[in-house]
Amino acid sequence: MQVDLMLEAIAKQRANERRRWTVIGTILAILAVSFILDVATGPSMLDVSQVSNALLQWLGFSVSVDPMTQVIVTNLRLPIALMAVIVGGSLGIGGAEMQTLLNNSMASPYTLGMAAAAGFGAALMLYMDSLGLESYIAVPLGAFFCCMLSACFLFALATMRHITSGQLILAGIALLFLFQSLLSLVQFVSSPELSQQILFWLFGSLSKATWTNLIITAVITVICMLMLLKDSWKLTALRLGEERAKSLGVHVARLRLKTLFIVAVMTATATSFVGIIGFVGIVAPNIARMLVGEDQRFFLPLSFLIGAFLLSSASVLSKVIVPGALFPIGIVTAIIGVPFFFWLIIGKRRS
Repeated sequence: MQVDLMLEAIAKQRANERRRWTVIGTILAILAVSFILDVATGPSMLDVSQVSNALLQWLGFSVSVDPMTQVIVTNLRLPIALMAVIVGGSLGIGGAEMQTLLNNSMASPYTLGMAAAAGFGAALMLYMDSLGLESYIAVPLGAFFCCMLSACFLFALATMRHITSGQLILAGIALLFLFQSLLSLVQFVSSPELSQQILFWLFGSLSKATWTNLIITAVITVICMLMLLKDSWKLTALRLGEERAKSLGVHVARLRLKTLFIVAVMTATATSFVGIIGFVGIVAPNIARMLVGEDQRFFLPLSFLIGAFLLSSASVLSKVIVPGALFPIGIVTAIIGVPFFFWLIIGKRRS
């Protein structure tokens, strides 16, 4: 009898895992469609079949493509579309792990002030004339440094005794307002021309994506994701509660610091190239959690895919809202994210 129950439990678990893989495969297919549409949309609309052929030729397949279409796809639109996927996935993972560490569905790199800190660092470098360096080097470095500075403050709080996850979130919200105020101050004392450049970091944009910064962002994101997947069992155990995780042999304090550092590096890298993009890190993990639960083996990849889809679809919308103009992508994600945020708050209150 006991053996039969065990076999039945194993069969249910296997069926559940197959269902989760099916969900991941479905979201991956939807992301592929959104990605192709992102490459196809722009000032000169391209046929989807032409875009598909251009992508196949870029991958090394022997297909016939118009040379002008190939140049537009490969040199202009592909880096932007890929950057949307990588940055969206990075923000989705960052939000997923912040929510796991703090046991709060409202936590994300944006709400904890990391993105605002990166925006302030970029604006400060622009105001200081890049300290004599090339702007495409100095601005991302400034964003990265300030984001890590914000993360170090959160590290210090996390190591203190009697600091709860709720207090850590409140500290992050305080950092968010602090760096947003400092960013507004830099914009206020800047010249009109410089103020326009700073707006890029306030609203977020993929327009400055290049193959160089895309490769940097992709490599760091993949490495960080693999490191998080390596700790997937420990992170899943942490969702059962700190005491239970400790009883299972998890060093909770070390895991928190390590994960917080990885998320900070990912957020700093992504934000330093595209500016402040909010709500993706909140929305993506909550949708992933509803679809596959808390098991990090599925929750983490799905958070990446949903975050990538959200930013990729936002990129498409940013190019079609005002034909011929590029609408700031950060505004699009906010328009999508704010209703979901309110729904989340109301849902939590009812539960």
